[in-house]
Amino acid sequence: MSKKLYVGNLPFDANADELREMFTAYGRVLSATLVTDRETGRPRGFGFVEMHDGGDEAIQALHMAQFGGRTLTVNEAKPREERPRVGSGGQSRNR
Repeated sequence: MSKKLYVGNLPFDANADELREMFTAYGRVLSATLVTDRETGRPRGFGFVEMHDGGDEAIQALHMAQFGGRTLTVNEAKPREERPRVGSGGQSRNR
């Protein structure tokens, strides 16, 4: 059964290939993605790795590990919370 992992505190110059390579040592990686800012396209310092197997082992080995001079946070990803969409300019319509 596959498991989706959250990987936080990544260096801003990290890329998806490095992320995939880091997790491949613990099992088969199905996908590795870095989250980027919509406005600038720059990395936001976190990403997700989906693993076919070995997810628990990867969490044990890589949580609090050093990568690019930063201490990683690795845990099982939580489902995304639905947030209400805000109108144009981020202002409420009730004004």
